[in-house]
Amino acid sequence: MPMPLEGIRAVDWTIWQQGPVCSAILGDLGADVIKIEERVGGDPGRGMLRLAGLETNDRPNFYFGANNRNKRGITLDLKKPEARDVVYRLVETSDVFVQNFRKGVAERLGIGYGDLRRRNPKLIYASANGYGPLGPESANPSFDYLGQARSGIMMAAGEPEMPPCLIGGGVADQMGAIMLAFGIVTALHARERFGVGQEVNASLLSSMMFLQGLNLSARLILGRAMPRASRTSTFNPLWNHYRCADGRWIALGMLQADRYWKDFCRAVGAADLADDPRFQDTPSRLANAGAAIAGVAAAFEKKPLAEWVAILESAGDFVFAPVASVDDLPDDPQVRANDYVVDFEHPTFGRLQTIGMPFQLSETPGSVRRPAPEFGQHTEEVLTELLGYSWDDVARLRAAEVI
Repeated sequence: MPMPLEGIRAVDWTIWQQGPVCSAILGDLGADVIKIEERVGGDPGRGMLRLAGLETNDRPNFYFGANNRNKRGITLDLKKPEARDVVYRLVETSDVFVQNFRKGVAERLGIGYGDLRRRNPKLIYASANGYGPLGPESANPSFDYLGQARSGIMMAAGEPEMPPCLIGGGVADQMGAIMLAFGIVTALHARERFGVGQEVNASLLSSMMFLQGLNLSARLILGRAMPRASRTSTFNPLWNHYRCADGRWIALGMLQADRYWKDFCRAVGAADLADDPRFQDTPSRLANAGAAIAGVAAAFEKKPLAEWVAILESAGDFVFAPVASVDDLPDDPQVRANDYVVDFEHPTFGRLQTIGMPFQLSETPGSVRRPAPEFGQHTEEVLTELLGYSWDDVARLRAAEVI
């Protein structure tokens, strides 16, 4: 079965997460991704677990592995002209070049957009950065933590009185990668239609702003952002989350509360709330939000989550979901049914689980086909089979410490 980006080649000169995840997405969709790493040390993401004190010998590096699957890896010392010649030869037969180094680094090494466009005018040159290609902060360094801070999301998450709230897992890097990959695929489509290569930029700032589109739109149109919501006094008791008797939580998503309120209260054993004149419609519940929410909370505290799920599923057309942790997801039947987590055979560590595709294509699906490359694993393969270097050339480049 064909894959969407089959026949597309991408040169990946990226480190850490934002850039690597972008090119991993291209690889998931079938592109041949060639990852270039610094000859000594490589992508610092290889040492991420050691920095965090999480390194183990019986499991692969999940950080580097998740960010660099479906790629072939080569090593180059890009300060040497012979290494740049390798990049130029790669670019001549490639469709995409992805990089996420600070502004000016690629140009100093002779592999900026202007340099590579001369070798391949139809190249899609994609740059991931912190704050965008223009403006006074365009050259500033940035990481996920700063992307969250700068974009406003740390002041949007959490309860009203909380300090700025970091969202774990590198979500700004992940969102920046998704936006850059979307830009690349769009540019490839434009090239197919109009015959032009172009430069694509996506930043942590732009991506996290777009993620908060509704909140930012409120600020732009109404003059004020949507405030942090307190679960003890929110406008709608049925748009909230509650602790159950076993310490787990349940989330309610009934935005049209008047439609559900009386039946819901009776289903959870709180008929007194259904008949209370303070809670008869949306305006009255809003005026007495604290009391309404406290009443619903008291009901949920009487039974464990699993019992509430069974009760609400059998009682009516209520809209709700358990509040899951990341630890719950790999064994979630809904997750497995849609291949959001898939089994993967690792050549060293055997059968593992990995994140699957977040969307399905019925005729040209993506897939996880190969693990992240070992350091320099495919250098000789790419040079000899892809670029036409002889084995004598390879030996010379190795002796000169180019590869």
